[in-house]
Amino acid sequence: MFPSTSPDAGRESWPDGPRPGPAAPTRGHPPAPRSGPAVADGERRERGGPRRARRAGEPARRSEDEVDEPEEEVVPAVEVRRPLALTIAGFAALLGVGLVLGAQTSGPGHRLPFAFIIFGVQLLFVLAWTMAMRPPALLLVAGISAVVAAVVDVAAVQSDIAGLAPLGYLAAGGFLAAVLGQLVRRVDRVRVTDSLGATLLIVVGVVAFGTLIVLSRIPAGTQAITVCLTASGVALTVARLTDAVLPWPRLAPQVPRGAAGVVAGAMVGTLVSAVLGSYLVAPFTPTKAAVIGLVAAVTAVLSDLAVGYAEAGRLMAGEPPTMWVARHMQGPLGGFALAAPAAYAMCMLFL
Repeated sequence: MFPSTSPDAGRESWPDGPRPGPAAPTRGHPPAPRSGPAVADGERRERGGPRRARRAGEPARRSEDEVDEPEEEVVPAVEVRRPLALTIAGFAALLGVGLVLGAQTSGPGHRLPFAFIIFGVQLLFVLAWTMAMRPPALLLVAGISAVVAAVVDVAAVQSDIAGLAPLGYLAAGGFLAAVLGQLVRRVDRVRVTDSLGATLLIVVGVVAFGTLIVLSRIPAGTQAITVCLTASGVALTVARLTDAVLPWPRLAPQVPRGAAGVVAGAMVGTLVSAVLGSYLVAPFTPTKAAVIGLVAAVTAVLSDLAVGYAEAGRLMAGEPPTMWVARHMQGPLGGFALAAPAAYAMCMLFL
């Protein structure tokens, strides 16, 4: 009788094909590349499924590793107010005319009228810049700056030798006095380190106007004042007038100024100084007058522009706006204050 089960029962049945596993490579042939790891059926079906075609205009599909970057905040541009630009242009023109005519009244032994005009401009500078920058102990800084202005004018008129050394000593002394006055009060002591730059600018700006008195005592100094301050006044006026008509291209959205005004002001100021040089006596020539006028005009318009950037920075920092008149007088006054030592330097080095 035959058994009911096969003698091979209980043994694993091997497939008809070759056993799985790497086979020994035959001689002369490289081994076959290994296949990747096994993939689950569900994942294989997901990968092998049909892909959806991307329609025209549809954004490409981003991977999960990509992180959405926050969009940049669009800052609205500050509106350029035409009446304001015209008003500042008129103030710059009047200030330039007053300084130039005052320089013409200066002569040997007769410099007090010009000193009184300079002192009035210095008081305007102190008022505008202290109200705009608001350093700690504002009244104290303004008072010390006014005293420094008076002493600087007296020293510029009465000194035996026309030089800037007495003015430098007075500037350093006035700055130290203003800082010490801020350190006395405990309330202002915390902010004194932040206001060092503002205090220094106010004191140095006041002293800078005194260089015009010293320059009027030097041969050809009155002519240099006429050329440089005329170029500065014309540059500031033309720059503001251009901003009222064509404030383009905007230099910054927060600053209501255009590059066309800055460039046009510097060019027209240089042209006017060259024309003046053709009417002045030696050592002036149209070329020399154009060079010193260019330096003064560029210095004035860049200083006026820097004041606009500083005001925009204060507003963006959340500081309350200052007095309207003082805020808009600050630019032309700063431009003439920086043009005065530039005129002195060009007269001493170039003429």
